[in-house]
Amino acid sequence: MKMNAQTVAARRNEWKALGVKLPEFDREAMAAATKEHPIWIHFGAGNIFRGFIAALQQKLLNEGLAEKGIIAADTFDYEIIDRIYTPYDCLTMNVTLNPDGTMSREIIGSVAEGLRADSADAAQMERLAEIFREPGLMMVSYTITEKGYALNRPDGSLLPVVQADMAEGPRKARHAMSLTAALLYERFCAGAAPLAVVSMDNCSHNGEKLRSSVLTVAKSWAANGFVGQDFIDYLSDENRISFPWSMIDKITPRPHQKVEESLAADGIEGMAPVVTAKNTFIAAFTNAEKPQYLVIEDRFPNGRPPLEKAGVYLTDRDTVNKTERMKVTTCLNPLHTAMSMYGCLLGYSFICDEMKDADIVALIQRLGYREGLPVVVHPGILDPKAFLDEVLTERLPNPFMPDAPQRIATDTSQKVGIRFGETVKSYLAEGRDPDSLVSIPLALAGWLRYLLAVDDRGNAIEVSSDPLKDELQSKLAGIVWNRPESYTGQLRGILNNVSIFGTDLTATPLADRIENYFVAELAGPGAVRKTLHEAVAE
Repeated sequence: MKMNAQTVAARRNEWKALGVKLPEFDREAMAAATKEHPIWIHFGAGNIFRGFIAALQQKLLNEGLAEKGIIAADTFDYEIIDRIYTPYDCLTMNVTLNPDGTMSREIIGSVAEGLRADSADAAQMERLAEIFREPGLMMVSYTITEKGYALNRPDGSLLPVVQADMAEGPRKARHAMSLTAALLYERFCAGAAPLAVVSMDNCSHNGEKLRSSVLTVAKSWAANGFVGQDFIDYLSDENRISFPWSMIDKITPRPHQKVEESLAADGIEGMAPVVTAKNTFIAAFTNAEKPQYLVIEDRFPNGRPPLEKAGVYLTDRDTVNKTERMKVTTCLNPLHTAMSMYGCLLGYSFICDEMKDADIVALIQRLGYREGLPVVVHPGILDPKAFLDEVLTERLPNPFMPDAPQRIATDTSQKVGIRFGETVKSYLAEGRDPDSLVSIPLALAGWLRYLLAVDDRGNAIEVSSDPLKDELQSKLAGIVWNRPESYTGQLRGILNNVSIFGTDLTATPLADRIENYFVAELAGPGAVRKTLHEAVAE
């Protein structure tokens, strides 16, 4: 049996017999209403959208609290639409991986339409423009990863595509932020109706990043004569175009073979993952953990779906910021990064297996409870210790969550400033002794040791992608595994980089501690394990 609109409508009993929960609304009517008068379009058609955000709207549709669904568009990998959306009539098999080893299945049918946000495709672009011209459109949202908002290369220069977009104007926009500005210009020209532009990406101050990038592009167009100041005024007025901040948390790893096999065993066909030309590994199913959190600043100038009835926290910007800081700087993300470094060095392939390693568990427990919680700001809507307890006792140990340290290790240079640097800054600001920190310098030493691309047994390993990978590895030149004496201070040129760490670590006692751990981890087979074990025992 294949997952498509026909089988979901005609063979409901067979699906239910396989333990699959189905949409409980008239999907054909939903799709027609959504296409005629859309209220919500989302950019970034990948797993976190399908397995979390689309499921929120499905809950509202199932309960009769909404009549319309979401239109999904992808700005980066158009094959996702062509190979994962279109053949399955925009349906997704959402598989929840429960800690007890069971799997819960639900077909998500809240997506009414899948589009390729490709400026070279005139028909698709006209459809996007039509959607943005709709006065009743309430929100456009994003899960395009933090890199999707960046206009500049690491050296500060504009990305070539952005430079071209600025020079050529709205009609030829290609970058995601340029496309957003161009489509908002369509809305402005069609009557300047209000709209909420909502980043749901896992990055700090995401709404601010989105607003800044869109305005930067738009202001370049104004300077080049493509748009007027009245359009800039429209974008700048948050009573007309708002950019709410949000915090999102749900682990949705790449499709796992065990899930694929379980679906195939039940006769559900066509679920094998595909790899696109842009190297996206994706399937018609998603697999994800059960815990999920979405906190959004309640600033929607054109109205919004009743998302609070689907479990979303709607609150003020300060609370969103505190919740995001709690998660990103203390209760989840730092733990993920620390264990990913040592997981890669110690030969682990899954996060859940690392949670059986006493040294790694001691590392992240100390990082969360002893070093992070003392300086975390309580957000009010979620309790930091309870959140951390859930992470350590339920989420990370879940043996059915096929997440890999190698995935978490991606783009670490872009993460350490927030995940560790903010706690360091809090210690300094509050007059706490930064030399009392162990897990943070140990995690940073582990990251730098990982960049040598040699594991704890001396075997070569592949370092995950990172925009600063080549630059950082060049600074480590001359350092040789199994020869601690080859270290001659090379880390200093990295540790003083405020743009990476948020502060000059060489002006703190932490630099010496990081260097000591790093040098100890060079001393041959088992040195990483020995250093980790001894450090967390302090």
